[in-house]
Amino acid sequence: MAVGLDRVALADSHWMDFVVITKTKGKGSQAAPKRRARNSAAKPLPPKSLPDRASKIRMRIEATIRSLPPGKVSTYGAIARAAGLPGGARQVAQILHRGFNLPWQRVLGAGGEIKLRGDSAIEQRLRLEAEGVRFRGRKVDMKQCEYKFPRVKTSR
Repeated sequence: MAVGLDRVALADSHWMDFVVITKTKGKGSQAAPKRRARNSAAKPLPPKSLPDRASKIRMRIEATIRSLPPGKVSTYGAIARAAGLPGGARQVAQILHRGFNLPWQRVLGAGGEIKLRGDSAIEQRLRLEAEGVRFRGRKVDMKQCEYKFPRVKTSR
């Protein structure tokens, strides 16, 4: 929501449609606000299956991240594969960025590298060391600390 001198804009974050409410010149509080919709007819509503599918994918990835036990780590790509999304490492990163109450420190880049930068990288390393994860230089010792997800049988 954005507030200006004489108008208020309300935006729908999903479809980026917004309404501008302006005050009409009149007598004090008796003047009714003027509503003007922009982009309201520009896009049709999406099919209902799209948000449902996206939320199911998000829930599968979050459940996979939560299944990581303390003291074990995994990579973005391995979590995506375990959630049934091979090649979905970037989606895992997005969900970690937006997620709530996830053990984010247990997710690393390929080869056990901490991909975060600055203070976040230091915090991730300290959290992992507190859980008992061993490092070899700047990378996690993946032979010892990597969590191997159980293989899922796929039927054709």
